[in-house]
Amino acid sequence: MATKMTTNNTQENDASKHNPHDPTKSLVAKTIDWSVNNQLLVLIGALALIIAGWLALKNTPLDAIPDLTDTQVIIKTEFPGQSPQIIEDLVTYPLSTTLLGLPKTKAVRGFSLFGTSFVYVIFEDDVDQYWARSRVLEALSKIGDDLPDTARPKIGPDATGVGWVFQYVLVDRSNKLDLSQLRSLQDWFLKFELLSVDGVSEVASVGGFVKEYQVLIDPNRLRAYNVPISRITQAVKASSAEVGGRVLEQAETELIIRSKGYIEKLEQLKNVVVFSAGGAPVLLSDVARIVEGPELRRGAVELNGEGEVVGGIIVMRSGENPLSVIKAIKTKLKTLKAGLPPGVDIIPVYDRSPLIEGAVNYLSLKLLEEGLVVALVCLIFLLHARSALVAIITLPLGVFGAFIMLYWQGITANIMSLGGIAIAIGAMVDASLVMVENAHRKLSILPVDASKSQKQATILLAAKEVGPGLFFSLLIITVSFIPVFTLTGQSYRLFAPLAFTKTYAMAFAAILSITLVPILMVWLIRGRILSENKNPLNRFFVALYRPVLVAALKSKGVVMALLALMLLSTLYPLSKLGSEFMPPLYEGELLYMPTTLPGISLSK
Repeated sequence: MATKMTTNNTQENDASKHNPHDPTKSLVAKTIDWSVNNQLLVLIGALALIIAGWLALKNTPLDAIPDLTDTQVIIKTEFPGQSPQIIEDLVTYPLSTTLLGLPKTKAVRGFSLFGTSFVYVIFEDDVDQYWARSRVLEALSKIGDDLPDTARPKIGPDATGVGWVFQYVLVDRSNKLDLSQLRSLQDWFLKFELLSVDGVSEVASVGGFVKEYQVLIDPNRLRAYNVPISRITQAVKASSAEVGGRVLEQAETELIIRSKGYIEKLEQLKNVVVFSAGGAPVLLSDVARIVEGPELRRGAVELNGEGEVVGGIIVMRSGENPLSVIKAIKTKLKTLKAGLPPGVDIIPVYDRSPLIEGAVNYLSLKLLEEGLVVALVCLIFLLHARSALVAIITLPLGVFGAFIMLYWQGITANIMSLGGIAIAIGAMVDASLVMVENAHRKLSILPVDASKSQKQATILLAAKEVGPGLFFSLLIITVSFIPVFTLTGQSYRLFAPLAFTKTYAMAFAAILSITLVPILMVWLIRGRILSENKNPLNRFFVALYRPVLVAALKSKGVVMALLALMLLSTLYPLSKLGSEFMPPLYEGELLYMPTTLPGISLSK
């Protein structure tokens, strides 16, 4: 019986030599032969793939979700004391019309508030953030003379809409410091130190009171001395300044002459001379009351309903690794606590790292589970442990290849990009499984005393028979996500990471299926190979499947009618389903920002 099977197999091989469409003579088959004949080169390439993939995996930025924001630059202009209409006419409109002429600009949006103007310049997709900022700065340098003297536009931080990665508050447990002192700690100590952390673009201070010297003018005294308010303003400006003089040489030493006039104490401001009346100086304290008070504020920060606090919002620079930046911020805050007054504590109130780590760890766990399931299925149906290693080894190599491309493109590892790998895993192992199964089928009919060279030739023949079809089937699956790349705007930025990772993983799986997989098959498929019919699980599923197949073939019309009915039955629930661009994402943090009627006071 064994001799007869061997003869039949030989006859099949002889017939295949005369078949012009023989898959064993294709380019893919020649690639398989070359790989087996040059095993050292293939293994060196696989080792390089592992090393490069591991480095890419360790250095790929981690984030929870893809950055869906447009490339935009924000221009903020302070014009104190002016109404929104005045700001719109003198600041927002001139800026908007000038910035509309910038290259690759998609939209310009202006907002005029009381005392403040915001202009958002939104650029086209794929525009570099810093190229856009340089274009905006060039435009601002041209329009600066057309704006009011007291209106100075400032460009916003080099961050995106999802750059808000960390927030903290300062709490005084000893109740010895007020909100103004806590705000001074934030503005003059913590803020500057945190700005030195790599990847931090801005540290915005919120809450508390900003100290300032306030000149409370008495109108009755102004009228008595006949002094206009403009004179008060000029006197205050002139009193707080320094003037440089010449250099004198005395006793072989250079002496620099300068006038020191910066106001450092409240008493110095009180003694500012406003004007001279009949030879007697009129001081600023004669016409006004000078006090140290808080700056006018338009908002407040409260923690857990226990009272007002001072906080800091840390914004990450565009293109940085959020998880690395947050870890560096936490490390910096630990060192800064030693420089705070006794009783003052830093409490984090928003931290994106648990969301990032939770999303990545969850998907990483699912990837590991899928790999174990693949190994278990191979082991159960093939009853050969070493054969299951063929699929297990090639699976992480394909994932490593995908991460190399992600790192090269600058795409973060997030729930979408890792989801692409999760989708691809099922199809990535198809080639190795089918090749191994085909090799088992051919090896099981070989005679017991078959030589090692005969078994190797049979394994290669099995790989070359199904290799071309498997290779091109994987390529077809690879290009199936190409329509995703035709999306634009936020849709593209959301789904492109998933499409990229799936495409890369499938492409590397296709290459590995005709290079590394045949080598692993030659190495690992050894020992006794059982026939499919000797596996009780295979016999059970075949017995279960065969009657259903026979019945379906006999009743083709009934089967097609049932399928059409099932398809039509989905129309009604489909019409009742809603649509959402992105599902809710619960970060585990609660930030309460109430919305009230316009014009309501801060205390209310």
